[in-house]
Amino acid sequence: MENGTPNPAPAADTKPGTATAAAGDGKEQPPPQKTEAQLKKEAKKQAKLDKFKQKQDKKAKQESKPKAEKKEKKVTKEKPVIRYEKDTSPGEKKDVVGDLPDAYSPPYVEAAWYPWWEKMGFFKPEYGGRVVSKPNPKGTFMMVIPPPNVTGSLHLGHALTNAVQDSLTRWHRMRGETVLWNPGCDHAGIATQVVVEKRLWKEKKLSRHDLGREKFVEEVWKWKNEKGHRIYGQLKRLGSSFDWERSCFTMDDKLSTAVKEAFVRLHQDGTIYRSNRLVNWSCTLKSAISDIEVEKRELTGRTLLNVPGYDSKVEFGVLVYFAYKIEGSDDELIVATTRIETMLGDTAVAVHPEDERYKKYHGKRVVHPFRNCTMPVVADDFVDKEFGTGCVKITPAHDPNDYDCGKRNNLEFIDMLDDDGLITVCDQFKGMKRFHARKAVLKALKEKGLYKETKDNPMVVPICSRSKDIVEPMLKPQWYVDCTEMAQQSMDAVEKGELKVIPDAHIKTWNSWLGNIRPWCISRQLWWGHRIPVYFVTVDDASVTKGDENDNHYWVSGRTEEEAKKNAAERFKVSEDKISLKQDEDVLDTWFSSALFPFSIFGWPNQTEDLEAFYPGTLLETGHDILFFWVARMVMFGLKLTGKLPFKYVYLHAMVRDAHGRKMSKSLGNVIDPVDVINGISLQGLHKILEEGNLDGKEIERAKAGQKADYPTGIPECGTDALRFALCAYTSQGRDINLDVLRVDGYRRFCNKMWNATKFALMALGDDFKPVPKLELSLSESLIDRWILSKLSAAVKTCEQGWPLYDFPGITTAIYAFWLYELCDVYLEYLKPVLQSDNTAAIATSRQVLYTCLGVGLRLISPFMPFISEELYQRLPRRTGDAPPSICVTPYPETSDHPWFDERLEKDVELAQNVISKARSMRADYNLTKQRADMYLKCSDKDLASTLQNYVAFIQTLSSSGSIHILTNDGQPPIGCAMATVSDKCEVHLQLTGLVDTSKEIEKLEKRISSLTSQQTRLQETMDKPDYESKVPENVKKTNSEKMLQTQNELEKITDAIKMFKIVAEAADN
Repeated sequence: MENGTPNPAPAADTKPGTATAAAGDGKEQPPPQKTEAQLKKEAKKQAKLDKFKQKQDKKAKQESKPKAEKKEKKVTKEKPVIRYEKDTSPGEKKDVVGDLPDAYSPPYVEAAWYPWWEKMGFFKPEYGGRVVSKPNPKGTFMMVIPPPNVTGSLHLGHALTNAVQDSLTRWHRMRGETVLWNPGCDHAGIATQVVVEKRLWKEKKLSRHDLGREKFVEEVWKWKNEKGHRIYGQLKRLGSSFDWERSCFTMDDKLSTAVKEAFVRLHQDGTIYRSNRLVNWSCTLKSAISDIEVEKRELTGRTLLNVPGYDSKVEFGVLVYFAYKIEGSDDELIVATTRIETMLGDTAVAVHPEDERYKKYHGKRVVHPFRNCTMPVVADDFVDKEFGTGCVKITPAHDPNDYDCGKRNNLEFIDMLDDDGLITVCDQFKGMKRFHARKAVLKALKEKGLYKETKDNPMVVPICSRSKDIVEPMLKPQWYVDCTEMAQQSMDAVEKGELKVIPDAHIKTWNSWLGNIRPWCISRQLWWGHRIPVYFVTVDDASVTKGDENDNHYWVSGRTEEEAKKNAAERFKVSEDKISLKQDEDVLDTWFSSALFPFSIFGWPNQTEDLEAFYPGTLLETGHDILFFWVARMVMFGLKLTGKLPFKYVYLHAMVRDAHGRKMSKSLGNVIDPVDVINGISLQGLHKILEEGNLDGKEIERAKAGQKADYPTGIPECGTDALRFALCAYTSQGRDINLDVLRVDGYRRFCNKMWNATKFALMALGDDFKPVPKLELSLSESLIDRWILSKLSAAVKTCEQGWPLYDFPGITTAIYAFWLYELCDVYLEYLKPVLQSDNTAAIATSRQVLYTCLGVGLRLISPFMPFISEELYQRLPRRTGDAPPSICVTPYPETSDHPWFDERLEKDVELAQNVISKARSMRADYNLTKQRADMYLKCSDKDLASTLQNYVAFIQTLSSSGSIHILTNDGQPPIGCAMATVSDKCEVHLQLTGLVDTSKEIEKLEKRISSLTSQQTRLQETMDKPDYESKVPENVKKTNSEKMLQTQNELEKITDAIKMFKIVAEAADN
């Protein structure tokens, strides 16, 4: 057989042996007698040939027929996007006259509402004629935005922050409180300067130094005024209800005044001081950077990395071993380092004082091979005897641990790098770039016979997030904040319960950071930012010694230069004309002004009305990643400068990761702009964003592959409401959120459910419907009317209890379940026959109940879904003529106004729903799509039967059953029924006789059994292999076990179904 096709066998008279014999004597020989086995074999072969011939004939016959034209593939037309196209001026109320469009469309729903909200002043604390200085009996809620960078654009982390914050803000506003959510933007010193420098070079081929400081700062302001409001537009797109008239920029005059005031106060009381210490230095930026701007890249071993300013990649992740010779001896001490070039700045070798191997070298000196000097061997217990050789090279000016060791042992501090990262010591290396020197030093050590070996070494490489340069620890004279006392006060505030941190799992981190706090470096070598209001003093008086820039005594601060000159004259006891001042060139760390944000936005240090009304604030909500960098510093500065905590509560949400639990990273292609989730974007569109970024070619291809795997058809249009609801639903009080962006599309479909439900309800209510001023229960409600009101009350209670606890999953689940599973799936289905009946009293009552469910349901969801809730709410009639104009200022539902919870009733309806569920499942099993089978409910308990009797119409409607019969005790269902168990006291029987073709159903099921049995056999063979347990991964074994169990369960179910069909067939025959 070749290629699976049987080859025709030769005829008997052409067999090689027979042919040769015949040729031999020229006579015809009789054929030999064939055995029974041979005859069988030939018969089998002939049968195969006949079968093959039949196939060939059939194929030829088909090919001879004229080919039918191929049917054209049905092209699925994209549904046109429904848009709001009525002529509505910005700020004018949206026109909601006329029918709702057929389907939910985010562009239609989200149009026009936000400008109207703004114009009406709903987001202002003064709305409704309130005076902010007067106490509101319902309370005040104040929160500041974590100010986003002016250079930035929103990512999903920002979207989560704003979804959570706006939901809280809207909830407090709907409760009638005086509410202020204050927006603002951070000047983002390094990021903004980098952006503008790149723009200058691209457009004019100019550097900032070509322009000079003053002109460059003008260019930054120009860029900010042109481009800096983009992020505010994105925040509005998310529906964020800020009071935009109070928006602040951290470089505004008001906030700059606060920054100067804070610095001067802290400098003059000694909290801020000058010191020569190690900082994180970016050679590309030529500036110190904060810890949060340092990305820590983990390497598992030898790795080549791109570094700005170098043509070829640089080696990291190795440990180089080399020797220092003991002075006057052939002995040597072997040390190891990941940064071999830093040995040019070594000033000692350290060993552990108890390490017996090296005790004889205590007090000795080693020879530095390139600096023509010797260095001491010091005993210090920070050395780990078990790591490496137990000897450690000490570079005090370029390593944090070595810095401390250098201070303890009074070692020399040698700066071996300048601000650009060029070597400053040893003539043979001086002027080299630091990573060129890495190779040169290694080569020189080999030539001197001091090199020993190189080993792979897992390590963490610090990378500047702004410039992508490798961060260097550098010794620089900078301004520092002594945080010790402020940190202790901040820890005490949490300990005493004056400041609540939620979740409290973060308190441990809070105490750990603040308990081990170090001086905070606030100097940045930039031009964009708050220039430090401190001046170096030169005194034109022989009696005053000339000052050193590292000496605090020669620096004075002042809110103005005049004030600083006056302070200097008083300090040095000379007249002001003897004083010359030079302001520090540096600017303050951006986090310094951010730490003042909760009170600087209200005009501090001036005692303004807003400061009096809104400081301290209520809540600070943000991600836990900036608990120390921002939250702790706000608390420290608030206590220090105002004597008050800046807020009472800190709520820290989890961090957003992708669906696979990976950190959001451009190189992985999983950083998603929330606007792309709102609008939708094709896969090609996602790829284009990558191509327009600054990733290298390999990273782009890897990121594209990630995008193709996660979003093969792009991201569908989800809308703002679905995105907000999804983010809040995901928010748990943990550390991470694995966000599947495509799950947001599920909430878009939920919006469509709400849309269709309201559309149906509006038709059911009719044009003349008048809601009663307040719904009061009467005897006219049906059990299901009362049940849906009970479910509504339960949802209201869950929300009322959940909001103060920040239980967003609990709140969103309760609202989602009410709308989808209770209102849409149950109550609306129940209502359809009621509304079509002639019972006018029942119709009138159900309309009032339906209206109440819609109105309360929309108010419950409004903080999460502001657009669709407003759109639908505006279509509903009002209970009273003085109702608020917008849902966002309508009272949030409270339990006291919805006292309809009935636990017993809910249990009874749950029983009826279980019956319905079983009946629906049976209908699916037996393929009853249109037929209405009679139902027999067999109850062993009379009370149970009595309860179900009350719900016969409900069960009949929702289970699509024919007649319903309730049987007790000796009552038996007729033969030919399928049965399912609801509980130990109740069975559901569906009469199938005459409704199904039993022979066809049995045939289908037997084929399915055959298929499942084959699958089961193959799977069992796989699992029975000898090396299955040892070689197959755990996740695969788990999947296989689950498949086996599912197959077995399905086989049992099908076997039972066949038995049932046979019984039905017998009943039909009889």
